[in-house]
Amino acid sequence: MTDCNCETQPNSNVNPSSPILMSNPSIPPRTALVLLILATAAGADGAATAPTGQALDQAANDPTASLMAVQIQNIYSGNYYHLHDASGNTVLLRPVVPFTTGALSHIARATIPYATLSPSGKTGLGDSVLFDLIVFNQSWGRWGIGPVLLLPTATDDALGAEKWAAGPALGFVARQPSLMWGLFNQNLFSFAGNDQRDEVKLSILQPILNYSLPHKWSIGTSEMNITYDWNQGAWANLPLGIKVSKLHKFDTLPVQFSGSYEYNFANAAVVPEWSVNLTIKFLFPI
Repeated sequence: MTDCNCETQPNSNVNPSSPILMSNPSIPPRTALVLLILATAAGADGAATAPTGQALDQAANDPTASLMAVQIQNIYSGNYYHLHDASGNTVLLRPVVPFTTGALSHIARATIPYATLSPSGKTGLGDSVLFDLIVFNQSWGRWGIGPVLLLPTATDDALGAEKWAAGPALGFVARQPSLMWGLFNQNLFSFAGNDQRDEVKLSILQPILNYSLPHKWSIGTSEMNITYDWNQGAWANLPLGIKVSKLHKFDTLPVQFSGSYEYNFANAAVVPEWSVNLTIKFLFPI
């Protein structure tokens, strides 16, 4: 499952009195908040083992798999609707930590974007997204439910919504030895932040389709965050895309490389018309 991330709108609780925020006044508050997210993920207890009965190359594409990972993703948008000769580039850092609380299995994921190129001319951190998915194993696959939270970590108001937002996330993934398919939904509704900015009211659907090929290759749909903006009463993002992935082991470390292309059919707002995505994901099955 992929978290909402875009320049003009927005996969644990943040304590403002945390030592990370208070002990070093030279760290900007929003940067400290990002460091707190990473520290929280890195310190999660009870990390779950790699999913049994599922090939690692398939688990790497499964958002419900209890698989520790660190993903670095580069998204280049070559054109924007309603803007002339505009492009953008964002680098995402996405740590994933599975853990347990009693009999429940969780997947905690943070998505931290950094804009290196934007139509506004601004660069820096964007708004971060954190979610905690509780997953339930079934004979056909898994389903999950949990909260998702938008954090106003953007270092410039042009790169974020300046809002806190939260909502439910739920979905499922069904699988066979070579085929995996499913659907995820995330919802974000603002509850605090800058009163001068628009409220965040977004629902995001992500269809999942992936087919495993020989030699650890796979092909499927791209991340395809189909986004409905309840403020505008319209689709903000209607992408169609394809992704190709390859799993390779460097000694004992499995790494997945993937590339994807998406075209966005929603053109009512200032949003990317197309994008190219290159990803490297380090996997830590334990």
